[in-house]
Amino acid sequence: MDYTIKNVTIDDLKKLQEISRETFKKTFDPFTKPDDMAEFLEESYATQKLTQEISNPDSRFFFLMVDGEVAGYLKINVGHAQTEQLRDNALEIERIYLREKFQHQGLGSVLFNYAEKIATAEKKDYLWLGVYEKNIVAQKFYAKKGLTRVSQHVYPVGDDPQIDYLLVKKLDH
Repeated sequence: MDYTIKNVTIDDLKKLQEISRETFKKTFDPFTKPDDMAEFLEESYATQKLTQEISNPDSRFFFLMVDGEVAGYLKINVGHAQTEQLRDNALEIERIYLREKFQHQGLGSVLFNYAEKIATAEKKDYLWLGVYEKNIVAQKFYAKKGLTRVSQHVYPVGDDPQIDYLLVKKLDH
């Protein structure tokens, strides 16, 4: 499968917003009450919030393009943009989101490997992320990528205090 990875810019805001809402809803709808989902999608992917995230030099977004179509995206954070300071000198994968028709084709690995390549090139000691406790498929995927669970935190979706497991991988230089 031919693909390209491109940096997301402010010009891509509407597409990023659309894909974010589509993929989050599709993945987490079975576990989330409709009111909580609606509130989360509105607030977390609001134009102003995404504009700030795209403009933050410690956050980067990348679209995965397949045949000219956005298949999904990756969001990584370093420094103060990380959702928490889990480890010193770390890179956080905040999001690997793939649209449904592009799932189970190895594209999640493409995005994960891209993030790991950046982390290694930037001499980070750790790669980490949070994964929803009920997302067993993602947990198995990350275990195969060498991440291990070290902690957990509450990830509020609307009024629902969901639990994310925090996974870490020590990187070799």
